Amino acid sequence: QVQLVESGGGLVQAGGSLRLSCVASGSIFIINAMAWYRQAPGQQRELVAMITHGGRTNYTDSVKGRFTISRDNDKNTVYLQMNSLKPEDTAVYYCYANLRPYPKYGGDWEDLGYWGQGTQVTVSS
Repeated sequence: QVQLVESGGGLVQAGGSLRLSCVASGSIFIINAMAWYRQAPGQQRELVAMITHGGRTNYTDSVKGRFTISRDNDKNTVYLQMNSLKPEDTAVYYCYANLRPYPKYGGDWEDLGYWGQGTQVTVSS
C-alpha cells in the first residue's frame, strides 16, 4: 500500500515563508514525477510545481520566483519552499506522485498516480 503524507502547512502573514514536505511510503519501486497542487475554496485544483526524477522543474506562472520545488530521491520526499507568500496563495496544498509500485504476485508493472490528504496553507493580509 502506497501512502503520501504531507506536512508543513499553517497560518502565515503575507510576505512570510512556509516549507511543505511530502513523504511517500510503501512498496515503491521508483517514483517518476512528483508535484504540488493546490485548491482554493470554490476553485479548481491547479498544478503549482512539478519535478521529475532527474530534477527538472516546472512552475505555474503565479509562483515563479517565489516557490521552489525540490526532492530527495533517497527519502522519497518532495518539498515546496514558499517565500513571499500572498493572500491569494491560500489553499489546500496536495502532494501528487506518479510512481511504479512493486506489483502484487502475478501482477503487472504499471505507473500509477497517488495523492496526499492535503495540508492547509493560509496567508493573512
